[in-house]
Amino acid sequence: MKFRIALIAHDKKKDDMIALAGEYKAFLSTCALVATGTTGGRLANELGLEVDRKHSGPFGGDLQIGSLLVEGMIDAVIFLRDPMTPQPHEPDINALVRACDVHNTPCATNVSSAHLVLSQLQQQAAK
Repeated sequence: MKFRIALIAHDKKKDDMIALAGEYKAFLSTCALVATGTTGGRLANELGLEVDRKHSGPFGGDLQIGSLLVEGMIDAVIFLRDPMTPQPHEPDINALVRACDVHNTPCATNVSSAHLVLSQLQQQAAK
């Protein structure tokens, strides 16, 4: 099974996303990846991952990914959020996380939970 994973990271969490994705690079390279603008660019440029890049979060990227999720085209969301910095698009962020809850889609919002989700998906893919 080819998992469809959304990768999103707030500005202060982008380095964490690159490190996390680097740890799971072999697995992620077998997945269909979608990401918001800058995060997707860094994943492609720094790790060589193939990523379907959407708009930056403040410009509607979170909503674009939410739309894919609602249509059943996303299996998991890794959204490394910065809880200490106000985000101008907080309603979009809340809508995406809510869509994950409504559609029972795994959503990791920090590095620890991201490891759990990615390692579980990796194990399922190996079966």
